[in-house]
Amino acid sequence: MIRPRRSALYMPGSNARALEKARTLPADAILLDLEDSVAPEQKELARAQVCGAVKEGGFGTREVVIRTNGLETDWGKADLVAAAAVGPDAILLPKVSHPGDITLAAHALNEAGAPAHTRIWAMIETPAGILNVDAIARTAADPASRLAVFIMGTNDIAKETRARMVPGRAPMLAWLSQCVLAARAYGIDLLDGVYNQLADLEGLRAECEQGRDLGMDGKTVIHPNQIPVANEIFAPPAAEVEWATKVIAAFNLPENKGKGAISLEGKMVELLHAEMAKRTLALAQAITARA
Repeated sequence: MIRPRRSALYMPGSNARALEKARTLPADAILLDLEDSVAPEQKELARAQVCGAVKEGGFGTREVVIRTNGLETDWGKADLVAAAAVGPDAILLPKVSHPGDITLAAHALNEAGAPAHTRIWAMIETPAGILNVDAIARTAADPASRLAVFIMGTNDIAKETRARMVPGRAPMLAWLSQCVLAARAYGIDLLDGVYNQLADLEGLRAECEQGRDLGMDGKTVIHPNQIPVANEIFAPPAAEVEWATKVIAAFNLPENKGKGAISLEGKMVELLHAEMAKRTLALAQAITARA
């Protein structure tokens, strides 16, 4: 089943008003954060507020994801145990660098009694994470790993590699593409990193278009005003949906049954294009159903 993940909004778990507002925003996913946006002295408050909000519900069709602190920190294990008890759609693990990080977290969730529907999302945001991304993605072949989504942590990648965050992201393109390939090889969705300039919606649009063209499924965002742009760019445009409809209809014609390639409006169309068209329509229908 295809789930739209055009936009995923980070919300600080220590901000009760933000948690309440998250229930009304048009993001496809809400990332309730216990890690970077929460000061050490507020970690336990944030954990209690986030778990309380998830237990209360009211998020509608939005995916609800809790970003925990790393298992190596003072708060990580308690975060996982508390999150397992309220059963969000997913747990977002920070700084995943080795396949063992996934298996260890999955084991901890199982030990804590997390429901089967709670998946693992992984932040790829370290040099080791990028170097090992194929092995990390490969864990998804085992359903017990719970792994479903990668999120690029581009700010942390810049910090750790000293690559500059420049328009067009030329220093990072090879790394981003490497992660797209690993995700696609093992059936994992992949969301792009955040865009830091809150007032620059044109810059955000350009970066969303780049992420989409690289093959990503959506964009993580840090402010509600960024959601509409991400939702627009990562949704199939009307012309693409119209063409997909024509492709599927053409292959369903009796005279085209069993053919591997056909001519449609002067273009050669192959079965692989029909498969792409089916996904386009399924995504469009899922977005319409969510509205």
